[in-house]
Amino acid sequence: MSARHATVVILDYGSQYTQLIARRVRELGIYSVILPGDARLERIESFEPRAVILSGGPSSVYEPGAPMLPEGFLALQERTKLPVLGICYGMQLLARDLGGEVEKGHVREYGQMEVVGECGKRFLAWMSHGDHVSKLPPGFESVSKSAQGILASMENRERRIVALQFHPEVTHTENGIEFLRQFLLDVGGIRPDWSMRSLLDEQIAAVRAQVGERAHVLCALSGGVDSAVAAALVHRAIGDRLHCVFVDHGLLRFKERERVMELFETRLHLPVRCVDASARFLTKLAGVSDPEKKRKIIGAEFISVFDDAAGEIAARLGQAPEFLVQGTLYPDVIESSPGHKHSTTIKSHHNVGGLPKDMKLKLVEPLRSLFKDEVRALGRELGIAPEFLGRHPFPGPGLAVRVIGELTEERLAILRQVDEVFIQALREDGLYDRIWQAFAVFLPVKSVGVQGDGRTHDHVVALRAVTSSDGMTADWYPFDGRFLAKVSSRICNQVRGVNRVVYDISSKPPATIEWE
Repeated sequence: MSARHATVVILDYGSQYTQLIARRVRELGIYSVILPGDARLERIESFEPRAVILSGGPSSVYEPGAPMLPEGFLALQERTKLPVLGICYGMQLLARDLGGEVEKGHVREYGQMEVVGECGKRFLAWMSHGDHVSKLPPGFESVSKSAQGILASMENRERRIVALQFHPEVTHTENGIEFLRQFLLDVGGIRPDWSMRSLLDEQIAAVRAQVGERAHVLCALSGGVDSAVAAALVHRAIGDRLHCVFVDHGLLRFKERERVMELFETRLHLPVRCVDASARFLTKLAGVSDPEKKRKIIGAEFISVFDDAAGEIAARLGQAPEFLVQGTLYPDVIESSPGHKHSTTIKSHHNVGGLPKDMKLKLVEPLRSLFKDEVRALGRELGIAPEFLGRHPFPGPGLAVRVIGELTEERLAILRQVDEVFIQALREDGLYDRIWQAFAVFLPVKSVGVQGDGRTHDHVVALRAVTSSDGMTADWYPFDGRFLAKVSSRICNQVRGVNRVVYDISSKPPATIEWE
């Protein structure tokens, strides 16, 4: 892909926002690839980058073992005038290694803060740092400072180096995409040449090359957008050698099995077999409260189910499937195993960190480098109906990560009903499409209430609704109080066993979207 497209290399120093940088670059129509911050110079040069972006990170440049620029990188940049953008930790690395000074921060700047340009222009930017550049390197000019007087951006026009202490990739930075656009198009002189159409063609070719002309492929359909788009893409690539399996693991939403099967068969025209494995999943999960253990059990059991399905297909066709398609996305990979020593795992995902090492099937993951909105754009290229592509994300582990604590049939039944009341209310009021993701959470606590003139001691549930563009950052949705009152009343009146409803007003960060 890099040979046909102008490419931006992003060096990752452990920031949880690194993939957002990649997303924003691609949003501008420019292909990007992420490499570890300590990648060898030869590997970086192999992509023939038109620009390099240095990510932020949690380290201090003066900590023992802190990540450094690749050996020889600055010499290469000086010789070639390769455009470089340093963000947060990346700015501090550049400042220190080019002769400036970085000072240990006594006042941490975190969150949305005002930045003032040297020209007097003011804007809000997302900060997340302790250390800061206290002395400019030779040849650099100050471009802006925070309201506290700390250097917020600097540049060396002759060397084509720009550095920002704030995060332009985060939506909380006003016009953040414009900072990236100016760097890539104006400083870098890059012409956008990457699109969903080109990606679709390339991924179809990649699937054909990986699978070959004879192998059969299983596809794990969850009922969500990701697996459906992955299935449609692979089906276009290899036709009837794709065998789709939808697993009812007993952790689905209200009537999800019936709704999903109808959708796959009548709207997407995919050959799908439904496997009811609810008993085996719930048996394995009995008594398990730890969310990481839940995810790993679910991941292992999914593979076991697909191994069984592969055996049945082998008996029918006389040839065993060799591959398994999954709708794994970039955020799944980021939060499960970022991939090098300077990154931090947030949580494992059942289809990434939860896969068993002895899995027999080889994985096909055509969406692994994409974010949710990119998957939806790819789905449009594939001709999938917009109303399906607009469905809210649903985690692979299903309600297992929305029941906090131990799973029981009673808790799952209550959560299904609560979730259905909430989602239907959103649709009634025309709010569903304004929200990125909305769902209910069963809490492992009981509270005292009064219902029917009597005292109750029943369950508490939480409602969660967020807006986002990519799932990497999110804001809680500010419902009108009347809507929340209506939903709470319906839940407490219609769902037996619930007497209290709370609303989650946490953004991401510091929280994640899901509770587990």
